Amino acid sequence: MAFVKARADMVEPAALPPYGRAMAAPILSYEELGLIQGSGWLFQGLDIHVGERDRLALIGRNGAGKTTLLKLLAGQIDPDRGRRTIVPGTRVILLEQEPDLAGHETLRAYALSGADAPPAHAVEAIADQIGIDLDRPANTASGGERRRAAIARALAMEPDVLLLDEPTNHLDLGAIEWLEDWLKRFTGAFVVISHDRTFLTRLTRQTLWLDRGAIRRAEIGFGGFDAWTEKVYAEEERAADKLDAKLKLELHWLQRGVTARRKRNQGRLAKLGEMRAARREMLGPPGTAKLTIGTDDVRTRTVIDAAGVNKAYGDRRIIRDFTLRIQRGDRIGIVGANGAGKSTLLKLLTGELAPDSGTVKRAQTLDAVIIDQQRSLMAPEKTVRQVLADGGDWMEVLGVKKHVVGYLKDFLFEPGLIDARVGTLSGGERSRLLLAREFARRSNLLVMDEPTNDLDLETLDLLQEVIADYDGTVLIVSHDRDFLDRTVTVTLGLDGSGKVDIVAGGYEDWERRRAPKTEAKKPSAARAAPPPPPTPRTKLSYKDQRDLDLLPGEIATLDQAIARDETALADPDLYSRDPARFDTLMKAVEAARARKEAAETRWLELAEMAEALG
Repeated sequence: MAFVKARADMVEPAALPPYGRAMAAPILSYEELGLIQGSGWLFQGLDIHVGERDRLALIGRNGAGKTTLLKLLAGQIDPDRGRRTIVPGTRVILLEQEPDLAGHETLRAYALSGADAPPAHAVEAIADQIGIDLDRPANTASGGERRRAAIARALAMEPDVLLLDEPTNHLDLGAIEWLEDWLKRFTGAFVVISHDRTFLTRLTRQTLWLDRGAIRRAEIGFGGFDAWTEKVYAEEERAADKLDAKLKLELHWLQRGVTARRKRNQGRLAKLGEMRAARREMLGPPGTAKLTIGTDDVRTRTVIDAAGVNKAYGDRRIIRDFTLRIQRGDRIGIVGANGAGKSTLLKLLTGELAPDSGTVKRAQTLDAVIIDQQRSLMAPEKTVRQVLADGGDWMEVLGVKKHVVGYLKDFLFEPGLIDARVGTLSGGERSRLLLAREFARRSNLLVMDEPTNDLDLETLDLLQEVIADYDGTVLIVSHDRDFLDRTVTVTLGLDGSGKVDIVAGGYEDWERRRAPKTEAKKPSAARAAPPPPPTPRTKLSYKDQRDLDLLPGEIATLDQAIARDETALADPDLYSRDPARFDTLMKAVEAARARKEAAETRWLELAEMAEALG
């Protein structure tokens, strides 16, 4: 168990010098990097440097070459131009998005394969912590099991530089949180590609932005990425006044199609908050699953009505006494660990499974579109035009004829991809094409199983917008915490015991609700006298009531301070111009976030106390 002990002794990132180390001499770098793909350059002239304590987010649209860039850094492929430099003895390990288990009988055989195989005891220690049976046959392992085996292999190799390509894909929330904790204690450097905004925000301290064949670096984590890119686009738009009309048009589409969408989504988030508040009024007291008696209007708007639903497999209870009335327009998120029963609950709601007891009534007019995580519905030999328009120029979008090129732009595709074959698209582009095809159909129920896998951040913004504008009801199974917080009105949380927590709000609301339940119980002293019964309270104390009234204003002030400081940090020249101010701002942002989290927790506790007291 020496490996586990070594990991426990790792230094937390907060104990490291605050980002000054990021500018030290690199241990891995590429200069003037260029790679030809197809008939042209995928990118050229890139300079990339990785310091020994860097925590780098690699951001870019699908198809920009992020995965290829990681393989170049790992030395797995050779560039057409450029020089790779690495400090002798530096171990670079790549965790690929799709690990190749071909030729391996079990997950253990895969994890211990190769001339540079990690020590068996180290692999087993990590596998035990992350929850994976290494004796599982490789050919029947699920995506999550394959990913966990790959993580165990990569981490056990004790890298100096860890390259992570979508590490949270197929992982449940428990495994994601475990990996976050491991990376916080990791003393080496890492570069990570991920669509998981929460994962990136919590872990990264620098950002590499791969954009239109060029790369930019900022000494800020992903938390400041949006503000930084807004500033870059604004500067480019001002410079576009001197460009010809065509270039102006392309830049206009890029900025208005991406950055303006983010601003529109702020309005949608405000509307989402109103919908959650309305849904909270309809749900019963916290922790219960029953709805209050609805009006006639509520009943006519019901699309799925589940009452007293139970489902078991053998002796294992999967769903226990589940009751929920789903209304037209609800956005329902389903979360929980792998094996907790998320897919079973989804199948019960959609009618694919029948309950053992209880009832699930569905409106007769339901017309569902189901987007699963297999992404296997499109033949690789077909072209984009064939997938969307059967080879023609026009397609039907929600009953209206629309030119296929114009519709592709709505989903962030360049017009030149209209005749590209599906097999040549990146995984994210294929996912985006599937979304474009399915969202063109008329429906009033949208069922999405892990829809965010393989999508870039800009496509996630687009998906958030499309879901917000969707007229029907949405059921989403996802482990993407930020996406759920931005999208759903009700969260169904499963803990594996069969109980389903019903919470008005997103993932964070569910997390707050279950936090007190997961705290360890303090052991009671032997033969200790029972405490006197508490005096019944009929109202909040003066201090509690004052905090309840003042905390919302304090939270809003902290939000403004965080936004102001993150905008200042988005200046790409700030670190080189004034490193002391950079460090001061970073510390201020971290302190403000901690105060905001404490204030939000306190307000939630007081609000629940006030509700309990009537």
